Amino acid sequence: MSKDPLHHETSSQTVGPFVHIGLYPAVSGIVARSRTYGNQLATTHAYGQRIRVEGQIIDGNGETVRDALLEFWQADGHGRYAHPADPQAESADVGLSGFGRSVTNPDTGTWTLESIKPGTVTDLSQQPMAPHINLALFARGLNIHLHSRIYFDDEVEANALDPVLQHCVPTPRRQTLIARRQETTQDPCVYRFDMVLQGKNETVFFDL
Repeated sequence: MSKDPLHHETSSQTVGPFVHIGLYPAVSGIVARSRTYGNQLATTHAYGQRIRVEGQIIDGNGETVRDALLEFWQADGHGRYAHPADPQAESADVGLSGFGRSVTNPDTGTWTLESIKPGTVTDLSQQPMAPHINLALFARGLNIHLHSRIYFDDEVEANALDPVLQHCVPTPRRQTLIARRQETTQDPCVYRFDMVLQGKNETVFFDL
């Protein structure tokens, strides 16, 4: 924030009911841009295990949130981000956009993400992090968007060594960041990841 006494930080406010129009106009039936970010991050040429992650968002009253928007960003199957901050960005998989958006279905409250399981990346101290997907959640009633992560329950060894899970998240709450693989013969592999905004089993959100 600027130290200039004439320029103060603008106060935050809830995104209101119009977040889809601005960030995902196609959902509202508005064709306003030639390029929009949807919930399919990977093309058929992307390297890695194809996955679908789906879930719901539950508020503090136990009700399903039906008008939320989520943003996702992730590494490719080799653990490379398509971002200038990643020194390997030039060799990132062109079959994966690495960024996408999804909205909750207004009838069921379910959101979905089609992608590939990310590879292992390292943190600033070069410690390996378990495969994960980063997310930001926008919804009516939230004064500022919430940051979280999606890990996978079939990456047991990697999760046990992940520096964020092990050093930043209390043991009883780690399970709130784990997507559960569903018993299905479908391709892609399906994971379930529900988020709880408040109360018992509240999902871990990071202060970034």
